[in-house]
Amino acid sequence: MTELQRQEILRCGRDPTYFIRRYVKIRHPKRGLIPFDLYDYQERLLQDYQEHRFNVVLKARQLGITEVTAAYATWLMLFRREKTILAMATKGQTAKNLMKKVRLALSKVPKWMMLADIVVDNVLSVELSNGSSIKIVPRSADAGRSEAVSLLIVDEAAWIEGFEDIWVGLQPTVSVGGNIVMMSTPRGVGNVFHKTYTDAEAKKNEFHPTKLPWWRHPEHIEGLRDDSARPGGKTSVWFEHEIRSLNLSPREIAQEYGCCFNASGDTFVASEILDWVGTCLYTPVSIENWDRGLHVWRRYDHGSRYFITADVARGDGNDYSAFHAWEVETMEQVAEYMGKLPPDEYAELLCKTGKEYGECLLVVENNNVGFACLDAIRNLHAYPNVYYSNRDDKKPGEALSTLYGSAKKDLVIGFCTSPKSRPLIVEKLEQYLRNQHMLIRGERTLAQLRTFVWKDGKPQATGGKNDDLVVSAALGAWIRETFIKVNLHTVEMQKKMIENISANRVSNTDIPGASKDPRFVPRQTLGTFGAPRNPYAVRTGRGNVIDFSWLLKN
Repeated sequence: MTELQRQEILRCGRDPTYFIRRYVKIRHPKRGLIPFDLYDYQERLLQDYQEHRFNVVLKARQLGITEVTAAYATWLMLFRREKTILAMATKGQTAKNLMKKVRLALSKVPKWMMLADIVVDNVLSVELSNGSSIKIVPRSADAGRSEAVSLLIVDEAAWIEGFEDIWVGLQPTVSVGGNIVMMSTPRGVGNVFHKTYTDAEAKKNEFHPTKLPWWRHPEHIEGLRDDSARPGGKTSVWFEHEIRSLNLSPREIAQEYGCCFNASGDTFVASEILDWVGTCLYTPVSIENWDRGLHVWRRYDHGSRYFITADVARGDGNDYSAFHAWEVETMEQVAEYMGKLPPDEYAELLCKTGKEYGECLLVVENNNVGFACLDAIRNLHAYPNVYYSNRDDKKPGEALSTLYGSAKKDLVIGFCTSPKSRPLIVEKLEQYLRNQHMLIRGERTLAQLRTFVWKDGKPQATGGKNDDLVVSAALGAWIRETFIKVNLHTVEMQKKMIENISANRVSNTDIPGASKDPRFVPRQTLGTFGAPRNPYAVRTGRGNVIDFSWLLKN
């Protein structure tokens, strides 16, 4: 080995950027095998890998991030002894592609620079004689548990099924000083990758965040201009050609190119709607109850009407009981609760809150332990205004409140949520939010909406998340649209009919037994419009017309 070669080895060992530029080759889809001429953002990423122990990279497609990471892994193996690198990806083939890039890089390094021999070379691992190695780890809950890892590479982390459980086992592998590179295109919100990245941006964890949208690539920016209609707010000649040729949906564009979490997921409520919901939030005026789970935005107003919709926890400790209090006319969320109270204490809180809002209608889900809660509401607390639904659940909107009379035999206390009614209520929630007919004030509700996704063809909370507040809000939209809206319509119709009722003045002497007081006319003149509590209608003096508007006060 010459002195010049020795100096070159020392320089490469100190600087991975120099080593990669001079000695690593990659396969370009059009130009074939070429030297790895790093772009500025790739150089910056290499510096981050050295300066920060933990890195999380939110990336677009076709930026060469996997290539940079593979080249860095090659440098680490070649110039550092006893380094163990583990690689995991969404699919086995993706991880194998990273291994191919490492294997290619090693094969093109000059022999005089190979400080160690390759002693193991197969599909799943490459090991050098200096003790350094890179391995593919399986996508399982016990992945890497027996390893002490120098560098953990997780490619397309947002797309690894069951990664929440896998991540719990992977983190301890770097507890003795190892590094982590977690990278991915976005896949909605609520998953490990989303939480890790957003917490890193908010400086809530030890990860260093890097965001690399498509326009960071120099070859993609010809004709680059701002465009608010595109995810990320940018477009270019290359970008327009790319999305036309691939025929991508807005969600796919946001996912593959825009680095947009909200727009990239299969959320039940569209991301732009959720963004609007976010503009409606504000801080509660009060946080109450001993568990501080009750948030209040507006107190009772005598000029308004209210109702409460409630979801009751199953009782297994994994979910929450939750309710919303709504102002009827505006569908504004005036109060919200989320907590883990026992059914009897939850019933007490519901009744207390209902009374604070004028003994408003309580609509409580009657599934599982819901009946225990409803039994306490009806019998222990004797709350006077409880919702009943059809026992057969074929018409979940037809019901009555105990305020208007006792329950019929074909009705059962509470709201029946079932495979029939659940799709109806969540669709109504989406409709109300899309048409801006509902005002959500609470951050907790919005957070659950962001993780309420399509999964296996059904809207439900993504893995490890809750949807109690979403179900309660959906129930609010359904009750407002069906039961309450129908009753409001009936009242309005009654008002209009009463306003148009008039009776001609008749002579008292024409009716046997009539009062001789000229101010009154007999009750019979009301015809078929119903009997008021008072037996007579009062004259107003307006010619021969008698005013019945006093009926509206009853």
